[in-house]
Amino acid sequence: MQTMNAVVTTSDGRVTLKSVAKPQPGPTQVLVKIFAAAQNPPDHMKLGRPTTGVVPGHDFAGRVEAIGADVPAGLRHIGERVAGFVNGGVDEETGGSFAEYCVADAHVLISLPDSLDYEAAAGLGLAAFTAAQALWISQPGLPTPSAPGSTPFPILVWSGASAVGQYTVQLAKLSGLQVIATASPKNHALVRALGADAVFDYRDPEVAAKIRAFTDGKLAHAVDCISDATTTRQVVGSLGNGGGRISLVLAEPVEAPGVKAQFSLVYTLLGKAFEHPMRYAADLEHYEFGKSTALLLTHLLRDGRLNTTPVKLVPNGLHDVGEWLEYMKQGKVSGEKITYRVAEDTV
Repeated sequence: MQTMNAVVTTSDGRVTLKSVAKPQPGPTQVLVKIFAAAQNPPDHMKLGRPTTGVVPGHDFAGRVEAIGADVPAGLRHIGERVAGFVNGGVDEETGGSFAEYCVADAHVLISLPDSLDYEAAAGLGLAAFTAAQALWISQPGLPTPSAPGSTPFPILVWSGASAVGQYTVQLAKLSGLQVIATASPKNHALVRALGADAVFDYRDPEVAAKIRAFTDGKLAHAVDCISDATTTRQVVGSLGNGGGRISLVLAEPVEAPGVKAQFSLVYTLLGKAFEHPMRYAADLEHYEFGKSTALLLTHLLRDGRLNTTPVKLVPNGLHDVGEWLEYMKQGKVSGEKITYRVAEDTV
C-alpha cells in the first residue's frame, strides 16, 4: 500500500481526513504502523500558523513495520511494539502522528511491554520526555530513578494532574524527592496515587503561602507544567527566601531575585534542527539525553514502575480530530489524554 489515511491541515486553519502518500523511513528512522495517537496542546497551537497538507499530531503507539538502512543492528526489530513522539504539524516533509503511519527516530523510541495496550501507551511521548527534560536538563544535578537521592528534599510540580505533571510527579518520586504538587481538588487522589507527598488546590488564593509553610521555606526546585504569567508568579511565591530553580514548559519570562527559570523545548531531544518559530540548531547533547530517556522509560514500564495517564478514548478514530482540537483549545481537558484509536491490533 503506497497511500494512507491521515489528518491534514487546510489553508483556513482547520483539518480534514484524506488519503496521502505513505511515508518511507530515512536511514536512521523506522516506519511505525500507528494503532493509537494522543493529543497534546501543541497540536492546536500549531494550527495558529495556517498551512496546507501538513499532518499534525505528536504522540503515537504502534508497531515497527520497516527499518532504515543505517539503524544499528539489533536496536529495533520488525513487529516491535513502540511509542514515542514526532515534531508533527510543521511541514509536509515532517509527518505527524494523526495518520495510519509515521516515521520516527529509531533511538528516541520507547519499547512497550506486552501488558500495556496501545491506547494507554499513546500519550507517553511528548509528556514523559518533557517531564524528564524539565527535571534533568533544566535542573542539572537532580537525582534520577537510576541514582535516587538518599535524603529527600522538596520539589514542586505545578499542575500535577496535567500529562507532563503526572510523569514529573512519578519520575521525581522515583528519584527519591519529596514531591509537592498542585491540582484541582477532583484530581488530588490521582496525583497522590502517583506519588505526591502533598497536593494543594491551585485555585486557593493562599496556595503559595501554604506551600511555603509546608516546606518550611526550604523549597528551591519547581517544575511549572503550565508556565503562564499567573502560574510562574505563584511558583515564585512558593519558593523559599533563598529563591531557586524553576523548569518551564513555555518560554514565559520570569524575573525574581535569586530565581533561575529555564525553558527547554522537547523537540531538541530528537537531534535535528527545526523552527518553533525561531530556528533551533541540532543539539547532539540533547539527542543523547533523548536516547537515554527512551531507555529509562522502557525499563520503568517493563518493571511496572511507571503509570501512564488516564485515557479519554474518543469515538470515530481520526474522523473528528478538528472537534477535539477545539475541545482542548477551550481548556476542557483535565487529568486525561484525548486518544484516538487509529487501527485495531489483530495480531
